[in-house]
Amino acid sequence: MFGRAKEEIKLNVEFCRSQFPSACWDWAFFENAGGSFVPQSVIKRLTEYMTECQVQPGGPFPSGALAQKRMDEGHRNMAEMIGAEADEVVIGPSTSMNIDVLSRSLRPLWAEGDEVIVTNLNHEANSGPWRRLAETGIRIVEWPVNPETAQLDIDLLDRLLSDKTRLVALPHVSNITGDINDVKTISKRAHDAGALVCADGVAYAPHRFVDVKDWDVDFYAFSLYKTYGPHIGLLYGKKDLLLQAKSRHHYFIPETATSYKMNPAGPQHEIISSLSGISDYITAVAAEHLDDMPNDLFSRTRAVYDLFSSHEADLAKVFIDWISSKEGVQLIGRQTADADERAPTFSFISEGKSSEEIAEAASNHKVAIRHGDFYAKRLIEALGIDGNDGVVRCSMAHYNTLDEAKQLVDALDRIV
Repeated sequence: MFGRAKEEIKLNVEFCRSQFPSACWDWAFFENAGGSFVPQSVIKRLTEYMTECQVQPGGPFPSGALAQKRMDEGHRNMAEMIGAEADEVVIGPSTSMNIDVLSRSLRPLWAEGDEVIVTNLNHEANSGPWRRLAETGIRIVEWPVNPETAQLDIDLLDRLLSDKTRLVALPHVSNITGDINDVKTISKRAHDAGALVCADGVAYAPHRFVDVKDWDVDFYAFSLYKTYGPHIGLLYGKKDLLLQAKSRHHYFIPETATSYKMNPAGPQHEIISSLSGISDYITAVAAEHLDDMPNDLFSRTRAVYDLFSSHEADLAKVFIDWISSKEGVQLIGRQTADADERAPTFSFISEGKSSEEIAEAASNHKVAIRHGDFYAKRLIEALGIDGNDGVVRCSMAHYNTLDEAKQLVDALDRIV
């Protein structure tokens, strides 16, 4: 791997942690699926924008030109990290809002009676917007999870697809189960039937390398505040599809403005500028670990996420070893630490204590976790879990240490 054998490289977790504010490490933080910590590089980029060029970008004066340059750089870097062109990426307020706008933009292209396949494995961000199209004459087709395994049956999808299917909406990774779905295979099967795919990558992108072109996915959305950035969302769409989608912006915004017409809120200037801090962080981690630094950001990102996923698998094993030995505690999803099978997001319920009791008791051990449905309420209900209490969720990130993972399971062992 760029001058070193991949197996010889281990993530220098202490180096990674040194790139973040020191206050991040006061507790063992395992609520990363709700939002990651932000490195100093992002904070620095945000501060520089707001102190040096907090003006309307693009003006014919130095600060206006600098503002536009920094925004363009942030936007371009996010596109390059996932293998997309800049005009295939929309930076909007959130994943929920981005997919809502997308659904409304695509609806004029479809006829009454056309179908959209939606699964109850979805976070509501990639569920509700499509389901609301039923109010406009679109037929919603359910792709249910297996209630015993909380997994999707791809063969069932084949039976649901029809010549009226226009789009399939699914999560790349469930934010409850952590299980990884085969988006590449699902995209091919949908395309063979003449349908598009919209994949929610919110629970995938913080942990694994995103390669939208290799997967041939039509639309891919994730939250940048869960990938070490500010509170904003990214939507990728194939260029020809974004051109076809109808603008949700002002009437004078051209249909060719693919990154702009899909964001009726307008660009958040300083936030988009600060996104370069994510790529700065990736580059710093790459420089620390690689003998031969790849010239392009896409390759650097791939190499760094290989390191992330390997370390996260070690963290996951600590949790899997613990929970597999506990009676009366039920893990939701695959009972494996294999990085190809799942992300390090774990949800469980206990026979002895409520999810709320467990999450609150963990704080006595300086362990940060939460309970609830985490906006995947349809999944919780489909699994027969108490919707008011929900699950306990423990979610890891690459900057967590093995000692913290042991602190987590030791605390849970005492509690349950």
